[in-house]
Amino acid sequence: MDFNFSASGLNPKERTQQRIFEILPGAVSWSIILGMAGLSFLKPLAAAVIVIAFDLYWLLRLLYMTLFLILSYFRLSSEKKTDWMERVRGIDNIDEYLGEIKKDQSGTGKEDRLSLSEHIKDIEVLKRSLQKHPSSNDVYHAVIIPVAKETRDIVEPGIKSIAEGSFPTERIIVILALEERACKDVSEGVMEIADKYKGKFLNLIVAVHPDSVPGEARVKGANTSFAAARAAEYLKEKNIPFKNVVASCFDADTVVTRDYFAGLTYYFLSCPDRERASFQPIPVYNNNIWDAPGITRVLETGSSFFQLIESTNSEKLVTFSSHSMSFKALVEVGYWPVDMISDDSAIFWKAFVHYNGDYRVVPMYITLSMDAVVADTWWQTVVNVYKQRRRWAWGVENFPIVMRAFIKSRKIGLYDKFRYTFKLFEGHIAWTTWAFLLTFIGWLPAVFAGREFSHSVLYYTAPRISGMIFHLASLSMAASIVLSLCLLPPKKEKHSVLKRIGYAFEWLLVPFTIVFLSALPALDAQTRLMMGKYMTFWVTDKGRVDKKEKNEQ
Repeated sequence: MDFNFSASGLNPKERTQQRIFEILPGAVSWSIILGMAGLSFLKPLAAAVIVIAFDLYWLLRLLYMTLFLILSYFRLSSEKKTDWMERVRGIDNIDEYLGEIKKDQSGTGKEDRLSLSEHIKDIEVLKRSLQKHPSSNDVYHAVIIPVAKETRDIVEPGIKSIAEGSFPTERIIVILALEERACKDVSEGVMEIADKYKGKFLNLIVAVHPDSVPGEARVKGANTSFAAARAAEYLKEKNIPFKNVVASCFDADTVVTRDYFAGLTYYFLSCPDRERASFQPIPVYNNNIWDAPGITRVLETGSSFFQLIESTNSEKLVTFSSHSMSFKALVEVGYWPVDMISDDSAIFWKAFVHYNGDYRVVPMYITLSMDAVVADTWWQTVVNVYKQRRRWAWGVENFPIVMRAFIKSRKIGLYDKFRYTFKLFEGHIAWTTWAFLLTFIGWLPAVFAGREFSHSVLYYTAPRISGMIFHLASLSMAASIVLSLCLLPPKKEKHSVLKRIGYAFEWLLVPFTIVFLSALPALDAQTRLMMGKYMTFWVTDKGRVDKKEKNEQ
């Protein structure tokens, strides 16, 4: 569909639609929060009934999410020992290979059987599709890494991890997307990395994105789009078909596992409609997890948990942070938006609209690691976490653009319009309101109620109902604590048992973090959009404590 996926350059009718949908999320969030607070004062009995109903709904959602979190974690664990390159090579001779792996199902452990069972399903779906797929030897990877103010010590570990991977590096192109406005130390660091690793890949390109390009905002999408265009020129020169290339956009601090690109190649080849799909790994923030304050660890682990839960429902999955897609599709949709902050999710919506709903995200049960937010002081870390979450929540800017696209499109199905509208809208409203309802507003009916409430049956039953709800919720908390400990990286240096126990107790900070470092920045973002005070891109300050420095402290 011919559609301007942007909030700029709109005609009067489009601008009116844009503003209506920009106002809607913030207006609804504030209405729920203030409305429930006012109702608690004016009609505490009615408010108490609504709060109990909401608590029950929240409990059911929490138990549902916990169940799928556990299932997704087991699925992720089942792939830890997978030889992805063997599976990639097997797809080249799919008929013979399918017969072989079916024979191997007996005599394996539970996790191996789960992995093999899902693998067989993938191969059978690919075979039934009757679609041609490229040979495994013809698949290339173009890895785009944007750099704005990240120094060499942040960027180089990721480049090194790609170079040391099991996938043949002579079929990997790395593009370091350097902002022209980057300071001298950053620019020199990028050039040093390029000199050191250029010979380890098919090519390592440094694409210097010019500053102040007309029509562009100072956002990551403008930088990565410029780098992708440079990569397209190089691929044309080398006569490498775009349809055989997987484009990955990584944050500068992203570190991959040894088998990551082998696994990505498998998911790409085994997907029948690979040119109509993005591929989403599970992000974990383990690079500097032991250097991060407790509030950061809890929040970053929660982000990983959210992606694990989302991966169980691929029909509603949207790209987040580091992700991959067919380079052919990337070129056809016109690369990432150059004037939007939330480029990682916007590229999914842009492709979804471009292909009239014929686009999806394939969950990958493979992790990649990034940095948790760490600053020089505890308070500065808190401030940076708040800004990072507000930037993530600015993904609400997709809502008005997607709504305009749905109104205009006659080819996207009504059912798809409805379910994706609900997902987008409900997700952002829940982000801003649930924490306030659970931690503050839910207690207001009892505070404002007078003798009328104290003499009612509800006065005696409400505490028991709430107590039962929160006792059941503690089971979910316990499961989250156990899984968070399992996701911790291997210790590079010895940590005492007390430190790991302390990490578990940090989950007691959840009520504080979800309100002030999740719901509040999300409400901040929605309010800014509602008032027309548009945000600019803010690059998260991240850091790693040097081992030598730690020993000196």
